[in-house]
Amino acid sequence: MHEFMNAIEIPTLLITGLMIIIGYYFGRNMRFFRLPSIIGFMIFGVVLGPSLFNILSQPIQEQLSFVTEIALGFVALSIGLELRFLSLKKLGSGIVNIILFESFTAFFFVFAGVLILTGDLPMALIFGSIAPASAPAGTVAIIQEYKAKGSLTKALYAVVGFDDGLGIIIFGFAAAFARMLLASQTGGGESHLFSSLLMPLKEVALSLLVGGILATVLSLLAARLANQNDIIVLLVGFVFVSIGLCTIFHLSLILTNMVIGMVIVNTQPHFLVQRMHDRLPLLMPLLFILFFTLAGANLHLKALPSLGVLGIVYAALRASGLIFGARLGGITGHVEEKIKKWIGLGILSQAGVAIGLSLIVKHEFAGLGRIVEKTGEKVVTTGDILGSTVITTITATCIFFEIIGPILTKVALKKAGEIASDA
Repeated sequence: MHEFMNAIEIPTLLITGLMIIIGYYFGRNMRFFRLPSIIGFMIFGVVLGPSLFNILSQPIQEQLSFVTEIALGFVALSIGLELRFLSLKKLGSGIVNIILFESFTAFFFVFAGVLILTGDLPMALIFGSIAPASAPAGTVAIIQEYKAKGSLTKALYAVVGFDDGLGIIIFGFAAAFARMLLASQTGGGESHLFSSLLMPLKEVALSLLVGGILATVLSLLAARLANQNDIIVLLVGFVFVSIGLCTIFHLSLILTNMVIGMVIVNTQPHFLVQRMHDRLPLLMPLLFILFFTLAGANLHLKALPSLGVLGIVYAALRASGLIFGARLGGITGHVEEKIKKWIGLGILSQAGVAIGLSLIVKHEFAGLGRIVEKTGEKVVTTGDILGSTVITTITATCIFFEIIGPILTKVALKKAGEIASDA
């Protein structure tokens, strides 16, 4: 089947159109199984991807990679538009506690588990630092599909938005120490530690700055529109500009676009913000179909057998750390009981950011550390082994988290009474 599909050159636009139409019905039919639509989109993506028919082959996925960036940009903007400071103030400082506790508890749980299992300190640092990374698209898609409303919904928007920035900082620091440990095996590289530690802080700071500047310009232009219905044109343009700047300057796409939404919702008149709220839902279903179908195509089922003990330990301890940490943060922050009880289930999704971080590890750790194998000109170092282990394990566990995460988000919102009981 793969050879047959490879022999036929199907236009990318034809594939995209079919993805939208057929993907829509895949998602819609998930309601018969009481599952979220995005599970249907991902199943459709697996069918189209290299695991089965290979219609969405690797080259085509690369051609459509901009769709993923656009979808994440609008997801982040949607999160930002929900983060009104007055609403967050009502939720209290407990949200900050939840974000800190769930991120650092996941880090320490996974770090300790991997260290006990492997005895490899750099590997434990890397797996621990990737654990807090979440996939906000899955959570936001569930909230929007079921029109969830309430304090848990607002808390989920805040947590999946802000923990991206914290996750980048945790990864940056841990990766810098892991790199130093590997470099010390060959007697060099320590001098770069300080600059490595500054990188994640610089990325977060610049993301906040660029997002703030773009939000200010967007607000000025939006206030002068003759026809306020044209606000969607500015929104699309500014999200595209933001994504482009993030690519050039290696900024956090999610954090930058979230800041745009946050600045707008907290500084602009209610009618302007409401117009944005009214028009974004017209775009989001289309973007979710494309995003999660492509995500499904990236779920290589052949990676599952490579999950192994390390993958099981990582998945179990990450889930435990996030759930326990979120609850602990809720208890110390004195948040509402339903937030305390259910928010941990709503933040388990993990995909693009985690895979992106593992790719950084594979690229930047190549050749570091002591030589463990040498065959002719081919040299394998401890850094090479670390990189390949991380990318293989994270890819496999993301399949699990991408499927179970949205389902558990729906369960959490339903238990909290923020979506209809018959949904």
